[in-house]
Amino acid sequence: MHSTMSLLRALLGTVRSARHAPRLAAALVPDADMLLDAPDERLSPALVAAALGDPEPAAKLLATTRDAGEWEDRDRYVTRLATFAYNRGDWLTGWLAAAPGDPDALLVTAQLAVRRAWESPARAERLRELAPLVREVADEAPHDPVPWRLALDHARGAHAGHAVFESLWEQAVRRCPHHHGCHVAALKYLSAQWYGSHRAAFDFAEQAADDAAPDSLVGALPVRAAYDGLRVPPGPDGSVPAGRVDRAVERALALSAAFPAGDPWPAEVRNLLAYVLVERGRWTEAWEEFERIGPYATSFPWGAARSAAPADPPPGSRLRSGRGDPLLHFLAARDRTRGELARRTPLGPVFRIRPDRGAGPGAPHSLRSLRPGSPIRPSDAERDRRAEERSDAERR
Repeated sequence: MHSTMSLLRALLGTVRSARHAPRLAAALVPDADMLLDAPDERLSPALVAAALGDPEPAAKLLATTRDAGEWEDRDRYVTRLATFAYNRGDWLTGWLAAAPGDPDALLVTAQLAVRRAWESPARAERLRELAPLVREVADEAPHDPVPWRLALDHARGAHAGHAVFESLWEQAVRRCPHHHGCHVAALKYLSAQWYGSHRAAFDFAEQAADDAAPDSLVGALPVRAAYDGLRVPPGPDGSVPAGRVDRAVERALALSAAFPAGDPWPAEVRNLLAYVLVERGRWTEAWEEFERIGPYATSFPWGAARSAAPADPPPGSRLRSGRGDPLLHFLAARDRTRGELARRTPLGPVFRIRPDRGAGPGAPHSLRSLRPGSPIRPSDAERDRRAEERSDAERR
């Protein structure tokens, strides 16, 4: 009887997929139109000019963010410019030659040097050699938290003790109490794969999220702790309780919904949230998050094989190996979500996808707004689908 029911489920799933998968795919940005780590409208001209050997737009952009105290934007731009200089650094060399004391040029140079040291087999030794440069850049920033975020990343890789890290953290939050990059750096230090534990990381992330402004990306810090907990084997404090992971997901879902669909600003948070939703088998919400992402895929978490985390997802993961092109892994996860959701959607009339009426600006074209052309109500289909997802989770 059990084998008969399993066969029936498999057959029904195949029919459902054939019926619903094409319609679901039509609601997403086509694969060919997806962008990986797309720069915003301010950074794009600076990168184009840098490619032509002209550092002036990058210099003006970073000076603007420094003068205006746009610390979150500044952090992103410094990181992206250093990444660009990793393979094409002539423009940065020219900038330093023309303005050797420019604090922005020195900050990008320090960011680039730390990245290269992180990739060295002698990482800790190389990072320690960079300590004077990192400290100089930080000491020259009386209001800027970005050099102190860099100092936190540097300290983690250089195996700095807790006391040293705490002193750097105090300097960072004194300049910007809720700076997202500094909080991510601290969360990494406290993670089980570095100098803390799953419990310590979650405690820190949840407290930071509680204290953050409603629209701050710090509010999604717990889902980053959940991501680490899903990828890293349990430590002495055990694995992360599923309920704690799901609470982190709920926080991140609420934050994502506060931004317009297709907004590039929360793109990395949304990509991370989609990853965790797939890991948790929450296919309906994962599909909706892929809609909110729009065309903006991000290297993290899909390219995490280049990070200190294990190169492959843990056993039983629904995601493919983290090796290779992050955009391909993003598309594979999105395609898997579409297939799983189609397989769980009951057979019935063809539904049309419409935007939710009265939904917030971040609401995608949702399964919750399917309008049937028969007495079958969308809420019935939704309950059936969620019940099937819960059943699958219980069997795991």
